[in-house]
Amino acid sequence: MLTWHILSGIYLKNCTGSYNPVIFSANSNGNGKANLALVSPQEKEKGKGNLNSNTKHKHSVCASPQNGSIAVTGRYTVKMSIAKPLKKLASCVILDLDGTLLNTDALLSDVLGGFLSKYGKQWDGREVHKTLGKTPLEAAAAIVEAYDLPCTTNEFISAINPLYSEKWCNIKAQPGANRLIKHFGGHGVPMALASNSPRVNIEGKISFHQGWKESFSVIIGGDEVASGKPSPDIYLEAAKKLNVEPFSCLVIEDSIPGVTAGKAAGMEVVAVPSIPKQSHLYTSADEVINSLLDLKPEKWGLPPFQDWVGGTLPIESWYIGGPVIKGLGRGSKVLGIPTANLSTEGYSTVLSEHPSGVYFGWAGLSTKGVFKMVMSIGWNPYFNNPEKTIEPWLLHDFAEDFYGEDLRLVIVGYIRPEANFSSIESLIAKIHEDGRIAEKALDLPIYSTYRDDPYLKSCVKDSSHL
Repeated sequence: MLTWHILSGIYLKNCTGSYNPVIFSANSNGNGKANLALVSPQEKEKGKGNLNSNTKHKHSVCASPQNGSIAVTGRYTVKMSIAKPLKKLASCVILDLDGTLLNTDALLSDVLGGFLSKYGKQWDGREVHKTLGKTPLEAAAAIVEAYDLPCTTNEFISAINPLYSEKWCNIKAQPGANRLIKHFGGHGVPMALASNSPRVNIEGKISFHQGWKESFSVIIGGDEVASGKPSPDIYLEAAKKLNVEPFSCLVIEDSIPGVTAGKAAGMEVVAVPSIPKQSHLYTSADEVINSLLDLKPEKWGLPPFQDWVGGTLPIESWYIGGPVIKGLGRGSKVLGIPTANLSTEGYSTVLSEHPSGVYFGWAGLSTKGVFKMVMSIGWNPYFNNPEKTIEPWLLHDFAEDFYGEDLRLVIVGYIRPEANFSSIESLIAKIHEDGRIAEKALDLPIYSTYRDDPYLKSCVKDSSHL
């Protein structure tokens, strides 16, 4: 059944009265006929105009998607706009590698930090945008120029490549990458891997991730096409080898050059920005998401994930802990929600491995026991934090503060991406909603077993609190 999504409209009663606004919807049965429901705003406001109520005025209608109008047979004429499908249907997926499937940023910082120190330079990450999505030659040239290194671009590449390759085994998959590959592979969705890196480097990196190489029908490196991204060559070649038309391909990319390449190839592109707080720069992408955890394949006509449970996504558990510190002074005072803040000192690597968003799990306090908790990771767009922070909210009413006490967290699930809000009231309402979702979810067996995790039990001094 084809569904017509109606945005707004007017109707002329008895063809003689004035035009009146209505709220309406229509469902087409595919033969040009549809059922139309009309509800006045007044009825809607009074609660009488629920679109599922029996107070609707229903008529047989003929629908014309070309001009966006629907004519009702009878005394009413309705003019309206019909929303076009938000997304195109895709039959295959083409993925970028570095920054999209693999967290190569940590390796970049590690290798470049050591290399530049030999020249009395310090890698601070501020030049990373000059290397993101570029070919190896372009990225190397940008670093040599930015740091005024006493070597040529080719000399730099010759020196740095062995340092990179010996650490490929340490590159971790981005959160959601294994889930995505297994999901599409399990549903028979053809996948290609298209990266500006040389083919030999691509295969070297993915060899450390079980099942990845076998999952891709096509693998193409930047050295196998005339021009790398942002040229569309690599994506057009991937479509050719997949034996599909470019318009039927969904590209998933983390860089602006990659997004540009995908769109130039005539494909739909989902951007997953690898640089924080830069999503506003990805205007040419068809959709921008916070992380692979937030991908909704069904928007593109692909099989949906079936692993969400009660509004939550089970994830591989991870751990973090330390003494409770005083935060930014807005939890209890501004939001009315007391958060038990942790210092991020010593946890920069852990934080870089996990996308910003709202998570939940279990919290252990050394003198008080184990409690349910929900937490945010990120920059909190409403307050625009200068640094990435962790702000856990223990779902329990405590009689007193516990600054300095040892707090340990086991994070077991994901709720949503980080978001901005138009008002403090809407932010508070959302936090409480997150709390309710976490509170309920943690009673499920898939999550409740982590309450007895040794990491938590070892920090609680009094076993009676367990």
